[in-house]
Amino acid sequence: MRRERRNGVIMSESYAVNEKRELILQKVKEFIVAHGGIVKKNQLEELHIDYRRILDFVEKGDLIRIKSGYYTIRIGDYSEDELIVKLFPDAVLTMECALYAYGYIKKKPYGWRLAVDKNTSKSRFKMDYPKIIPMYAEPETLQLGVTEIQLSDVTVRIFEKERLICECLKYEDKMDRERFKEGLMAYIKDPKKDIAKLMYYAKERKVVKKVQNMIGVWL
Repeated sequence: MRRERRNGVIMSESYAVNEKRELILQKVKEFIVAHGGIVKKNQLEELHIDYRRILDFVEKGDLIRIKSGYYTIRIGDYSEDELIVKLFPDAVLTMECALYAYGYIKKKPYGWRLAVDKNTSKSRFKMDYPKIIPMYAEPETLQLGVTEIQLSDVTVRIFEKERLICECLKYEDKMDRERFKEGLMAYIKDPKKDIAKLMYYAKERKVVKKVQNMIGVWL
């Protein structure tokens, strides 16, 4: 076994290798913390570290791969809301998740329904936690009626209430029946609802008849 002398102390080759590994790991961790706690693979490339080294850190549990190309130190440091915002900043909260965020349904849905560009790679949403249910949309319609709200401690992109109701009507068959009715009735009872805006989005999303038949009778 090779040995080297450092500051008068003879060190084994394996010790030197382990020490180097720990120094690189510390450098990576400091980099991740400095960049908000979650980084992409291409960001790590700025450190000029062999990617096999990163894979070794993941294999040994020193780093966590949240999903393909995204890394963090401790997954428990983040709420689901924070992970969604950090991993999918271009997505828009929709359907049951948006109804829950607005307080229109009481029970938190399992999984996150996110409206995303239809040209987005499907592999982007393959992850165990949190569960992602993408709703693919045309790029030009994706930005229609998007606003932002505070959810827990983070700002999330979400459809305006009226656009959201039109989405629920358009994709009624993709929703749980009870949650659909609960959300619809909550909107109808909302004193801040905007019927003029609702009809505008209904025309844009081609659900005018549904709005008239399912909401109009209550107004």
